[in-house]
Amino acid sequence: MLNSFESIAPKPRRRGRAEDADRAPRPDASRDAPAGARLKVVIADDHWMVRQSLKQVMQRLEQTIEIYEAESFAEAAETLARHPDVDLMLVDLVMPGFEAFAGLRRLRKEFPTVPLVVVSVHEDVEHVMRSVEHGVIGYIPKSAGAPEVERALERVLAGEVSFPRRIIERSAPGTPAAPTPEPAPDAPALTDREREVMELLGRGASVRKIAEACGVAEQTVRVHLRNAMKKLNLPDRSAALHYAMSLFGGANAGRG
Repeated sequence: MLNSFESIAPKPRRRGRAEDADRAPRPDASRDAPAGARLKVVIADDHWMVRQSLKQVMQRLEQTIEIYEAESFAEAAETLARHPDVDLMLVDLVMPGFEAFAGLRRLRKEFPTVPLVVVSVHEDVEHVMRSVEHGVIGYIPKSAGAPEVERALERVLAGEVSFPRRIIERSAPGTPAAPTPEPAPDAPALTDREREVMELLGRGASVRKIAEACGVAEQTVRVHLRNAMKKLNLPDRSAALHYAMSLFGGANAGRG
């Protein structure tokens, strides 16, 4: 389950006492926080190896970073309460005190401003879509290799969303098509370009990839996305992603 993460994580240093040789070190956020750090990230997972792997990737991507580790919901909540200005939280769907989507609901209720990225062993459309419904901005499978994890985190840190296309475009046999949300009756129609942007977003493309596909600048893509969100009365990027994935992702992937 954790083979890919094990391949990029540092090995725990063996200690002098034999009984401590294989014990994973306890997280200590105060030692992880360099002076003048700008980006604050919480990594919440009950597997030490996963936390260390994600930490290693984050430190490669961002030189000035403050990383806090948690191995339970209680530790994560305590950390977020102490640091309300956290920029990002990477969270497993199942750990002590945290039960999948009930846990996401608790996080959204208690810490509504913290951006969430799920890191999970589950690799199916339902888990991705339900995570989107709970407002996450990214989903990283635990089977992902270091390059895939790094690309996903790069996109999230750049203010984009990141969901695994290989999962979004896959559905179980017999899975019914996702319901299509209906805009308000008086909502203006999307332009062809706005619809194209929403379709590519729903298929898991980043802003950069959408810009390349449309032959326009990234800023132009953002303008089209904002216009589409306004017309469709979508309050934020998570809502736009959920709408786009409902129309064009998951069971509808590959349709025109």
